[in-house]
Amino acid sequence: MTGFEELDWYETPRWYDLVFDADTGREADFLEEVLEVHGESPGRRVLEPACGSGRLVAELARRGWQVSGFDASDAMLEHARERLAAEGLTARLTRGRLEEVRVRGRFDLAHCLVSTFKYVLDEEGARAHLAGVARALRPGGLYVLGLHLTEYASSRMQCERWVVEEDGLRVVCTTRTWPADRRRRRERMRTRLTVTEGARVRRTETNWEFRTYGPRQLRALLRSVPELELVAVHDFHYDLDLTRELEGGRGVNDAVLVLRRRP
Repeated sequence: MTGFEELDWYETPRWYDLVFDADTGREADFLEEVLEVHGESPGRRVLEPACGSGRLVAELARRGWQVSGFDASDAMLEHARERLAAEGLTARLTRGRLEEVRVRGRFDLAHCLVSTFKYVLDEEGARAHLAGVARALRPGGLYVLGLHLTEYASSRMQCERWVVEEDGLRVVCTTRTWPADRRRRRERMRTRLTVTEGARVRRTETNWEFRTYGPRQLRALLRSVPELELVAVHDFHYDLDLTRELEGGRGVNDAVLVLRRRP
């Protein structure tokens, strides 16, 4: 790990924001379109489990939504609150884990994108999360859940790289995924950030494990939470006209599930 310091990238929310912020408007557009097409609850109350730095919290608040969110990272929550205050926006943000959905009121829409759900490392916790979100939704409300799927037959290491620049700050993000351990349902992940600001260069590294899901495993999990019905599958292009299927076991790299709370 020469030249890189071990640091959870959730402790540096400004850098994290730069990596993902380009998709914020498109994600918010997609969420509103999905609710219009598939939702049966007419309100504008939205919940974001694992709300992170608050980029979508703020975006939906700007659009007139009543927003609530929770996250396990104090640094992310502080950044989110500062962002809201700077723009004169309001949202209810609390500390909490995905396995324990403890929120006030009922919601028309909930969302958790970019694979955050895979931090829940066991089936019991995954079911508890989905059931908790279902309880928080009004009948006919939607949960939009995005995650990368695992191709167990692949022995190749996967790598993604982003380069973002803003106001003299340059962030290079490289995320590496090792081949999955099918028996343990785990995949090893590593993200390295190289951050250049003026003459200063800082390099950080975060290591963690995700729970793995193939299409059939994901189907089985969804069947175990009957309060939610799967009404559509899309991908990270966030195009409502592009639909995917979870049947079979190969060829589906990512999924954005549209789950509806049954009456």
